[in-house]
Amino acid sequence: MIDIDFDFRQDSKCGDPDTDSKKLYEAHKLLWSRDLPNGKTFSMEIMGDRYGRLLIKNNLCMNLSSDRMCPHYDGKYGNKFVGWLSDMEREELKLKVRTVGGHILFPAHKKNGLTINQARGVSRLICDRFDLTLECIRRFYQNEESPLSKTLTNYKDFFDLFIDFSGYIDYFYLQDFIDQQKQVEFSLTFDNFNRTPLPLTIDEYKQYKEHTLELMNKRNRRILESLYKPTQVDKKKFEND
Repeated sequence: MIDIDFDFRQDSKCGDPDTDSKKLYEAHKLLWSRDLPNGKTFSMEIMGDRYGRLLIKNNLCMNLSSDRMCPHYDGKYGNKFVGWLSDMEREELKLKVRTVGGHILFPAHKKNGLTINQARGVSRLICDRFDLTLECIRRFYQNEESPLSKTLTNYKDFFDLFIDFSGYIDYFYLQDFIDQQKQVEFSLTFDNFNRTPLPLTIDEYKQYKEHTLELMNKRNRRILESLYKPTQVDKKKFEND
């Protein structure tokens, strides 16, 4: 069973659970080894590469790796955010984004350029924010341009597994990241990727923090609820026993 309050940094020797936390990768395997929207079933196993990084090998696409969805920005960008949050607020955010609800899978290896994880991290229009990444994914499914269009297109085989944006949202328990019209709920004011993705004021940083905490809590609850619902794979196993 998955502890939705567990901080996966506690299971990492290097300090980055996406690199080496066996518990995190076991959680991914448990959550995502199930039926896909395209009618196929993900079968996953945990493996390591020659550098010691953990990966998810599967039966349908290239290897996958874990990615922290929402950055906390503490200690980044020349420490520009030092003092913007209290010590308690800062640690609360850093812990919450390292629970299981704060992680997702993306293809692990480069394909005609940067990986999705790398591209969203280095883009000055994304700055690693997941809401902006999700908007790019929404536009990809709608054949619309975005700052990540080229990178996402390189991994079309991965996104085809989910058929469409709704399939992607439902599969990864991201329903609380969108509204009833299936539009992304942004953590900060959105103006079509024109403004900086980073908080501009203390109030914006606090707004970003509160929205991120809310999303992490809701996704954690969805994940917990999913563990008590039998999947199609479980049902098939039960019927064959």
